[in-house]
Amino acid sequence: MSTNRKSLAVPALSGEQSLNRYLSEIKKFPLLKPEQEYMLAKRYQEHEDPEAAAQLVTSHLRLVAKIAMGYRGYGLPVSDLISEGNVGLMQGVKKFEPDRGFRLATYAMWWIKASIQEFILRSWSLVKMGTTAAQKKLFFNLRRMKKNLEAFEDSDLHPDDVAKIATDLGVPEQEVINMNRRMMMGGDASLNVSLRGDEEGAGQWQDWLTDDRPLQDVVVADEEEAQVRHAMLVEAMDGLNDREKHILTERRLVDEPQTLEELSQVYDVSRERIRQIEVRAFEKLQKAMQRIAGERLLPA
Repeated sequence: MSTNRKSLAVPALSGEQSLNRYLSEIKKFPLLKPEQEYMLAKRYQEHEDPEAAAQLVTSHLRLVAKIAMGYRGYGLPVSDLISEGNVGLMQGVKKFEPDRGFRLATYAMWWIKASIQEFILRSWSLVKMGTTAAQKKLFFNLRRMKKNLEAFEDSDLHPDDVAKIATDLGVPEQEVINMNRRMMMGGDASLNVSLRGDEEGAGQWQDWLTDDRPLQDVVVADEEEAQVRHAMLVEAMDGLNDREKHILTERRLVDEPQTLEELSQVYDVSRERIRQIEVRAFEKLQKAMQRIAGERLLPA
């Protein structure tokens, strides 16, 4: 059976404005009695009779609409949910085996839900929200379970609630936390949406997402320059004697410099003598840095 909706004479559904008209129109299709349904299903199964398929589909459009209404909480147009559900219904009719003793509604219901759920998952994110059966089960049961636990819809879950949901659905607790936060955000949204509707000059959401941090290439360049300067400093320090290295380091190269008085006690000299050694050592260091920088063609 083709899944082309027009060939099955399904009423047109092209937006929320036509939804009420569509719901009114599908009520005109009669429900089938068990024996009627069986005969139509056999006709399609054995002869691929398109008219039989059309009657099976149209008689179950109300079932699709009812199921689709149960997924309104995901922020998607009901008309789109119904359209996707109709595709699932057609697949269900195509694979229905009447001799198994089940009614078409019981069998097709799973195809309808699967089609709607896949559409919601695709629409909510360009990156799949759930790749396993357990993750999809979490996505489509989280709201109901939060309601049963009387958890706030727009806040993080209590650790005890997270643990219960994770245990009941057989998923890691972190997945419950991540999914809840994702659903609170309402799915993906365009960064080009205006902050205040269509108001001219209102700006877009992306205008508030600028990154004030330095560009990555600037960060890398600064780090490389710092490494070069550190290597130059180490090399220049080799031109000082041990006392000059120690005094200069303790006075200028540490987070908490020592005082002249403290160092004078270490070397048993006056504070003025320590100051003189420090100045001389710093001058020697500057000259050595300039020489090394010149050799490397780098600014001192």
